[in-house]
Amino acid sequence: MKVPLHGAIDCDLHPAMPSVPALLPYLDEFWADQFANRHIDRLPFTLSSYPPSSPLSARPDWRMRSGAPAADLDAIRRNALDRFAVQCAICNPLHGAVALFNDDMAAALCSAVNDWMARELLDHEPRLRASILVPGQSPHLAVREIERVAPDRRFVQVLLLAMGETLLGRRAHWPIYAAAEKHELTIGIHAGSTYRASPTYSGWPSYRVEDYVAQSAAFENQLLSLVAEGVFQKFSKLRVVLIESGFTWLPTWLWRTNKTWRGVRAEVPWIDRSPAEIVREHVRFTLQPIDAPRAEPQMLLRTLQHMGSDRLLLFSTDYPHWQFDADDILPDGLPEDTIGKILIDNPRDTYPRLRDPVMGQAQGTGEKEVR
Repeated sequence: MKVPLHGAIDCDLHPAMPSVPALLPYLDEFWADQFANRHIDRLPFTLSSYPPSSPLSARPDWRMRSGAPAADLDAIRRNALDRFAVQCAICNPLHGAVALFNDDMAAALCSAVNDWMARELLDHEPRLRASILVPGQSPHLAVREIERVAPDRRFVQVLLLAMGETLLGRRAHWPIYAAAEKHELTIGIHAGSTYRASPTYSGWPSYRVEDYVAQSAAFENQLLSLVAEGVFQKFSKLRVVLIESGFTWLPTWLWRTNKTWRGVRAEVPWIDRSPAEIVREHVRFTLQPIDAPRAEPQMLLRTLQHMGSDRLLLFSTDYPHWQFDADDILPDGLPEDTIGKILIDNPRDTYPRLRDPVMGQAQGTGEKEVR
């Protein structure tokens, strides 16, 4: 189904990440010198979870004759913003900085990417918003970057990956959530891995299909960790969005988690209501990829009923990733009121900063220090 109305909010759009030479103007003198003197200024720093040459990384008709998909702002306007008549779109930067073992270099690159996004994309296209790229492997550096970028309210979310070294509910990550809640920023957890551990619990896979399908298990684990560790009791205003996670696995997850919690609730006394209630209040899921058979819309409708709320899904194109063909971005058979919620109401409810009045020249990001 095509988007039936104007003004949708795209919650997952992926501009191509800049090369290190393009980031040099946004690096302080120390780090610009380090990249040049260590002869690493020509490395791509591509996030291995999304190699540009993979068919899933870009739809064939969205690939450029030269350069990476979505590397051109005009192409983003033509293929995503104008084509789907969106009101605004949230840019989620997938950059290899988040997988570096050198925390200081990771922080420097994340800062440069954020400043590049603000100057090269957000300043030139008022329909774009962005997520803050942070070095999640170092929570105190992540918080520092959130505090630096947060004054620019065009940044609406903090971006983390589904696979890392530790589960995201662990208390070591809580300073990130405290900073996000303080600044009315949503936490976005995107499919992807730092590959500090194997993508499956049985070892390393051989093929991309294994890696990609395994992402859904990672999201289940992260969601369970956030609920069980009491993140949403500690941060009662926090919203978390699972991005590119799929969602048809959620009903069985809710049923089993509720069932098990009833038997062991004395172990986690801070969980003061059923996990399903907590998830329905605090967690949202982007629409793409739709992991349900398009030829049988009644099966998808049954899944949505079992999810227990029409507030959980957020519209997303996942541009330029190849999740659908032509303009058939919405599944068939959705009720009209549900479509309106997915396209507009749910995103506005999820991202407090999207409810800001129309902004003129947004406030820029703060000054950086040498790390």
